[in-house]
Amino acid sequence: MTKKKLVLIDGNSIAYRAFFALPLLNNDKGIHTNAVYGFTMMLMRILEDEKPTHILVAFDAGKTTFRHKTFTEYKGGRQKTPPELSEQFPVIRELLDAYQIARYELENYEADDIIGTLSLIAEQDDFEVKVISGDKDLTQLSSEKTTVGITKKGITDIEEYTPQHIEEKYGISPERIIDMKGLMGDSSDNIPGVPGVGEKTALKLLKEFGTLEQLVQSIDQVSGNKLKEKLEEFQDQALMSKELATILREAPIEVELDKIAYEGWNEDKLYHLFKDLGFNSLLEKISFDLAEDGTAELEEINFEIVTDFTEEQLDGDSALYIEVLEDNYHYADILGIAVTNKNGNFFISTKNACQSNVFKKWAEDDASPKVVYDAKRSEVSLRHHGIHLKGIHFDILLAAYIINPSETIEDLASIARNHGYSAVQSDQAFYGKGAKRSIPKEEELAPHIVRKAVAMDSLYEKLDTSLQTNQQSALFYELELPLSLILADMESAGIKVDLKRLRSMGTELLEKLAAIENRIHAYAGEAFNINSPKQLGVILFDKLRLPVMKKTKTGYSTSADVLEKLESKHEIIKEILEYRQLAKLQSTYIEGLLKVVNKETDKVHTRFNQALTQTGRLSSTDPNLQNIPIRLEEGRKIRQAFIPSKKDWVIFAADYSQIELRVLAHIAGDEKLISAFKEDLDIHTKTAMEVFHVSKEEVTANMRRHAKAVNFGIVYGISDYGLSQSLSITRKEAGEFIDRYLTSYPAVKQYMEDIVQEAKQKGFVETLLHRRRYLPEITSRNFNLRSFAERTAMNTPIQGSAADIIKKAMIDMADRLENEQLQSKLLLQVHDELIFEAPVEEIEKLKEIVPDVMEHAVELKVPLKVDYSYGPTWFDAK
Repeated sequence: MTKKKLVLIDGNSIAYRAFFALPLLNNDKGIHTNAVYGFTMMLMRILEDEKPTHILVAFDAGKTTFRHKTFTEYKGGRQKTPPELSEQFPVIRELLDAYQIARYELENYEADDIIGTLSLIAEQDDFEVKVISGDKDLTQLSSEKTTVGITKKGITDIEEYTPQHIEEKYGISPERIIDMKGLMGDSSDNIPGVPGVGEKTALKLLKEFGTLEQLVQSIDQVSGNKLKEKLEEFQDQALMSKELATILREAPIEVELDKIAYEGWNEDKLYHLFKDLGFNSLLEKISFDLAEDGTAELEEINFEIVTDFTEEQLDGDSALYIEVLEDNYHYADILGIAVTNKNGNFFISTKNACQSNVFKKWAEDDASPKVVYDAKRSEVSLRHHGIHLKGIHFDILLAAYIINPSETIEDLASIARNHGYSAVQSDQAFYGKGAKRSIPKEEELAPHIVRKAVAMDSLYEKLDTSLQTNQQSALFYELELPLSLILADMESAGIKVDLKRLRSMGTELLEKLAAIENRIHAYAGEAFNINSPKQLGVILFDKLRLPVMKKTKTGYSTSADVLEKLESKHEIIKEILEYRQLAKLQSTYIEGLLKVVNKETDKVHTRFNQALTQTGRLSSTDPNLQNIPIRLEEGRKIRQAFIPSKKDWVIFAADYSQIELRVLAHIAGDEKLISAFKEDLDIHTKTAMEVFHVSKEEVTANMRRHAKAVNFGIVYGISDYGLSQSLSITRKEAGEFIDRYLTSYPAVKQYMEDIVQEAKQKGFVETLLHRRRYLPEITSRNFNLRSFAERTAMNTPIQGSAADIIKKAMIDMADRLENEQLQSKLLLQVHDELIFEAPVEEIEKLKEIVPDVMEHAVELKVPLKVDYSYGPTWFDAK
């Protein structure tokens, strides 16, 4: 027979814990959801861990209870429930109904009394009982049959209070918890107790005298005159406090145990509630018996497969979906095209679309508004088929990314799920993954693609409204959407590679690697596989007897941080570190580049990821041209392989000087920083002067290096530990250095404090152009999570604003090149740098207009400064 197990949850307590443990979160309807989310996390944990046969959530019925007759000030010191929490209680009740979990409240009684009464009834009926609360008052209910779980950190970390645990922790039995409360009181419930008596004294007295009543009868035996006087004066108050703290176990409840049996949740209700609340990550944790990918059973969809369009079918605002699988190299292969508008839902094959004059004319018509998914991808993919897409009015991908950049976007279906639309299947569920992946025939493919167009049509207004609500319409319509088409131009244009030079560099690197390998083997006294951590560990730590810094499950650690600490111990270490750097250059950047060069054009067409990073920065893949390790001489030389696409052209590079520090000066409004930039001083020298209290002439190279580290470190929310590592100084020295910096720039310190508080209140931070980053961990009880979120809160507005500025410069630059009717082309964006190719005769013009455009992309309290250079290769342009 299955053991009966009753779980009793203190609803108000868990809701409060959840609310204050998580940042304020809103769903797309503007309803706060953080308490509901935390409560749900707790429920999921309880159901999984406890597997109850019976369950009930008890709530307080109101502010007044029978205890107020004893003491009118009972719970009188509590602050009013925040309205952001109050509005969530109805949703929590709705959540419990969806889970089919019983809930109960009783006028004039507290949730504790309901739990106390039910737990006693259940014990008498031979139930195992588990009580969950955030209030330690309930530990008095602990017994051989009842365990009381008290939430600790966050919402799902629970401390189990059994009689044994209470004995170990306090040295008393559970029934004496109320005596302890009688003596020490409870400020959270405004139970007075005996003034001056804390937990330590209360426990000492109870261990000596047993109960509060026995103590009262034996006050004359208490040691310490002051304590004795307090107990004599407040003995009645102590007895009253004990009464207030005592949970009633005979409340007149109308709950029968067999009526609160748990038989599982209502899938339909819970699924749709999670959808409505936007709890997409929780949807993935529950196995709904719906469709394979967690979407509701897909209904039949009305659509028409056309071999050609009529002009009438393409009349009016439309959603256009171009199906290209994400791993398709540069989106050359379109699987099919769907259009949805007032005239119906249509599917057309790629071949028919590209041969259709009606479709091409419509696609290239700027006056025909189109909602798309991934404007850049749509434009690049159609260009492969000779069609230049125009009239893009809205991009579902970019809108979803801007609204919440922390949400993982796998495909259109993931966005649809995140915004409460379930009638579209994920690509993984439809096409399969790995070896099972396949492209079905047109009759199966067509409805899948059409559903995406229909979903886009449904999502458009919802996403547009969210952008307006968040004051992000300008960010979307004036920055990201126009930028996507500029990036499409850049991807299509590509950058030319000097294959002969690249192969020559590869040969040189291989020769260097062979020479280093010989030296390493000579130092080791034998040949071995340098790329094998196990073999390397044996050589370094067994044979050469170097001090062991770290061990792993498989042997000695030979990671970079370990080797760097050993560099002074043996000549072999320097060689190994260089070998690893050069080997990575050879495999990743020489061989890697050769693999992705277009054989017809000798160009690489890097793919810019516009909707990936949480700061708004662009990243690039296939190949990643932003991560070429230019601190290494051999790494910098790889840029020699990037050349103009035409004879007598050059590469022109322009980059922002210290843009993030300038943004910091603007946002913080620090007068010293602002003044330094306005006067065009060397900011690192200026900081060294401020921090070390020396004149400009007295600033040493080492002082400037330290100042530079803290200048840039502040931008990234550096800790004393992080700074100590980068400068090889002690944490104490680093901490003192940061303190001196913040004293020198008080407005920066104020900004850092203010932005963290703002993040805690709002749950997010913003850039100058209203790009958001949500930080749910900012109020976490976990120190590491909270600290990371605080650093992120400090640096995101700075990094994100810098990213927004260079994006704005790219848009302005494209307009300027067109207006000036120049042949020069923007090829790449790498961090704070723009790379162009240009005919030699246009260089003087570029020297004039590029700095002008970039320095006036936005107006800050400090001037933006741009440095430029040019030459026959990207390497020479630096």
